[in-house]
Amino acid sequence: MEKKTLADYTEYRSESFTKKILFKQGENVVFMLHFMPGQSLPAHKHPGADVYILVVEGSGAMTMDDKVVQVAKTDVIRVDGGELFAYSNTGSEPSSLYVVLTKIPDERYAKDV
Repeated sequence: MEKKTLADYTEYRSESFTKKILFKQGENVVFMLHFMPGQSLPAHKHPGADVYILVVEGSGAMTMDDKVVQVAKTDVIRVDGGELFAYSNTGSEPSSLYVVLTKIPDERYAKDV
């Protein structure tokens, strides 16, 4: 077992958002993303993976493909790795996302493609 405290992985910077990795094992990774108001995560994909996101602090707008969804503290989102995904802190306070990125087994990914 390995225990970590989220506060140890929380850092906000005025010049850009931050990414802090908590765990990485093989192709699976757990990390935190931290955004000041107005900061954004550019649109991107994670082919061959599932992405699970918990809004730990703040609020913002998530874009999945062309659909914009407003999210706030305690919301949980699942993103298919093939979806084009972006996030923007549209709120007035800092926001933090807890992200779990898991590799899809090759046989399942082949069926989804």
